[in-house]
Amino acid sequence: MHKILALWAVPRSTSTAFEWMMRMRADMTCFHEPFGEAWYQGENPLWPRVRPDSVRTPGLTIESVWEKLKAAARAGPVFSKDFPHYIDHMYTGEFLGHFTHSFLVRDPAKTITSMFTHWPDFHLKETGFIEQRRLFDRLSDKFGETPPVLDSDDLLEDPGRMVKAWCDAVGIPFIREALRWEPGERDEVSWWDGGSFHENLRNSDGLKPQPRTHMDISKAPDRVREIYEIVLPHYEHLSAHRLTVPAAKPAQRVKLP
Repeated sequence: MHKILALWAVPRSTSTAFEWMMRMRADMTCFHEPFGEAWYQGENPLWPRVRPDSVRTPGLTIESVWEKLKAAARAGPVFSKDFPHYIDHMYTGEFLGHFTHSFLVRDPAKTITSMFTHWPDFHLKETGFIEQRRLFDRLSDKFGETPPVLDSDDLLEDPGRMVKAWCDAVGIPFIREALRWEPGERDEVSWWDGGSFHENLRNSDGLKPQPRTHMDISKAPDRVREIYEIVLPHYEHLSAHRLTVPAAKPAQRVKLP
């Protein structure tokens, strides 16, 4: 059985764009938040805001997802993008040993304000930072070294070199062509609410360099600032271990004779 290449992210962290790049490689079976679909709308949903009239998918459970992932890994290489808070009750050595682990983090000022736009009543657990840090520390203790960490700001500022650094860290070849794609529907990642969270991805045509931005959290709603203060230390803990690349050298002008 192949080890499952996992990217453990937090919501609103450019993770689905990264996943789409992995789909463009066409050398792995890719899964979009498979445990999340069961966590939110399986037969026994675990999300803290669940209501009696919430969507249910018959036959979908955390256990059925895990069996599907293992079956795919027996057949060939697998990539899965998911959020650790969906499976924080499964952090056993046996379970974690089936994966090659990596992480994607993002400044919580950006993720939480985006979540608040979609879900003003979001729960702290849905932000994922605390559970992401717990998993990171669990893996670091278990294996004696820290798993690879990408920071979304670094990824967006220099996608080519940051993706290559990640590929080198997890042991797969870098495929530059996978950073480009055509705009269009993204049905593969749209199990939640018809894909309302992925409008930017539908309109995008690749991972392209973007200027690094700063968000002033002091102007955010009270609830956003309250959650930000809680999760910021967990983000900073992981970001301190993030992959880095040397600054790109400016092109030198050739002096003609």
